[in-house]
Amino acid sequence: MTELQYADTPAGRLSFVRRGAGEPLLLIMGVAGHHGMWSEEFLSRLGERFDVITFDHRGIGASMRAEGQFTIPDLAADALAVMDHAGWDSAHVMGISMGGTIAQEVVLTAPERVRSLVLGCTWPGPDPDGDETWGEAVLDLASAATSDDPLTSAKLMFEANVSTSFAAERGRFEEFVTVAGSVKVPGPVILMQMKAATDHDAVAGLAGVQTPTLVMHGTGDRVIRPEAGELLADLVPDADLELWPGVGHLFFWEQPERAASSVTEHCLGS
Repeated sequence: MTELQYADTPAGRLSFVRRGAGEPLLLIMGVAGHHGMWSEEFLSRLGERFDVITFDHRGIGASMRAEGQFTIPDLAADALAVMDHAGWDSAHVMGISMGGTIAQEVVLTAPERVRSLVLGCTWPGPDPDGDETWGEAVLDLASAATSDDPLTSAKLMFEANVSTSFAAERGRFEEFVTVAGSVKVPGPVILMQMKAATDHDAVAGLAGVQTPTLVMHGTGDRVIRPEAGELLADLVPDADLELWPGVGHLFFWEQPERAASSVTEHCLGS
């Protein structure tokens, strides 16, 4: 296991893991996730080409307590503070789901610090043509956060985040439970994350993004609709879009080798 480290930030202490060698890559996790939820295979492959940092948001694991409601700008400031602690003037940045909204905030507030941007299974903000953002599985995530039964909570989280075909594969649920349960993720913090995420609105600013951007989204995503990913790619100038047929919300969990290859090619050109 890679050793857990700590970054002292203006807001408080954040726990993180650092691995690999190469150009700096910051990974920003989504709602209810932690540093290990990127999956070992995905992280191992990225570590072959990148100096990778994954961190735990406030209120998660060994990071500082979440004393009250926070915002996406608050979490973006946390991400930049982790980069400061690592000594990175700039880095490649990848965010998924809520982490994708945080990554958008980072590039809008500190564009000089983002070498390239990967936005996975995420959204830009309110859809001007109607609500095409939220899938039906968002309700399952809320139910998981408030359930008193750990097994029921894990089952709701798992089935919401992956495709039906992946969920049916032998051993996948047990693997998910082991990894997800390795770090404490309090239900009240999940609800605070969901509140912060629903308030996200970067639509007006994305037209000014000049950072090379890749948008990735599974067409089987039942948490964030793929239409939201398509809208995001339309809003960011010259963004590349990858739609993965039949893949669920955690596309990098279902297809880690393909995800790592796409990230590497986008960030490094090979």
